[in-house]
Amino acid sequence: MKRIIESSLVSTEFQTFIRQKKTLMLLFIILLSLPAPGQVQLNDNAKISLLTASPWYGAVYAFFGHTAIRVQDDSTGVDLVFNYGYFDSSQPHFIYNFIRGKTDYILGGLPFEAFLNEYGYRGQQVVEQELNLSPAEKQQLYHALMVNVLPENREYRYNYFYDNCSTRPRDMVEEYTEGIIQYPPTGSDQSYRDLVHECVDGYPWVKFGIDLLIGSPADSTINVRDKMFIPDYLMDSFEGATIQRGDTLNVPLVKNTEMLLPVDKEINKRSEGVVFTPILTAFALLLLTIIVSLIQLIKLNKTQLARIYDTVLFVIAGLAGIILLVLMYFSEHPATNPNWNFVWLNPFALIAASFFWMKSANKAVYFYHFINFALLTLFLLLWWLIPQQLPLATIPFSMSLWFRSGINIYILRKRRLKNKQFTTSKHLKAGWGGL
Repeated sequence: MKRIIESSLVSTEFQTFIRQKKTLMLLFIILLSLPAPGQVQLNDNAKISLLTASPWYGAVYAFFGHTAIRVQDDSTGVDLVFNYGYFDSSQPHFIYNFIRGKTDYILGGLPFEAFLNEYGYRGQQVVEQELNLSPAEKQQLYHALMVNVLPENREYRYNYFYDNCSTRPRDMVEEYTEGIIQYPPTGSDQSYRDLVHECVDGYPWVKFGIDLLIGSPADSTINVRDKMFIPDYLMDSFEGATIQRGDTLNVPLVKNTEMLLPVDKEINKRSEGVVFTPILTAFALLLLTIIVSLIQLIKLNKTQLARIYDTVLFVIAGLAGIILLVLMYFSEHPATNPNWNFVWLNPFALIAASFFWMKSANKAVYFYHFINFALLTLFLLLWWLIPQQLPLATIPFSMSLWFRSGINIYILRKRRLKNKQFTTSKHLKAGWGGL
């Protein structure tokens, strides 16, 4: 998959960002010079190949690898790569539209040498699979790609599970192959979440973040064709696939496989791991929550420290809940609704935090903590029965909110009883004084 969000956190990524900006500018210049559809008649010996790039570990957006289609014809000088992974980040409200799943990607055509140089610069492996197509199929597919790359046709609505830069090449090959392509089974039952986990293995915070954002639909078992949203799975499926032509003839889909670039592990290094993983951070937060609660209970600092802590804790939970709310109900992203993380991360926490400093809102705060405590109690008790694969760190993270709501219920109730007793005592004294 191509870049989703550019990063300039370190110098190497900034250089790559600049290079890709230049590449995108050159892309549109190249598009103007491409031959019109139908002008080039491919030779019978022309090749159409699937190009698969391995993951790049310099940025999160490239953890999944990439797929493109190459058309090569030495007799006519055609050697183009058709890449469905481009987008224009200067589009109005780009980030907002991306969150809502309304991002339009672009099919671009560029010289094969430019494509290879880009991935070689990052140290990524590139594998080429020459497709076993007839001359007529090659011509039809090439013509369709040339029509698809025209300015009026090149945009499409990106969808990271169902319609991305890996599934688009597959769909084009299937559409312009005369016959039925049969894919071998992958040999194991997997879900969208399982495949994403494979791609982000060794990056616990990325994995944790993705697990918070995608909901229970991502845990359904998917078939071999669904798995092709990951470039490596598409490559493996093509490798063992056959084309059924007629009733009896079956031919391999891939005629020849060649590694064009080996992976350079010195350039393309995986993360060496982090000390503060989500699970360790979650337990550290829970420990801090317990300490703050103990201080509050023994009244070493009255309630000021606890109130500040609650405000920060519940504001963060509420802001995360707003993101989940947008993804669940106001987004076109797939597999985000229902999401059981919404039980402990929801906008109501942000609303409640705004009342923590108002004495007149004690009843509302008590009511919120009571509901939150009850819901989180059920959430934690039934955690293993929830029909969604939740991160293990969810337990101590949600326990911090659960613990603070429980303590606040106890404190507020105790204060209410104390005030009630004081009021009763005052009235009794007033009554005796009147006698």
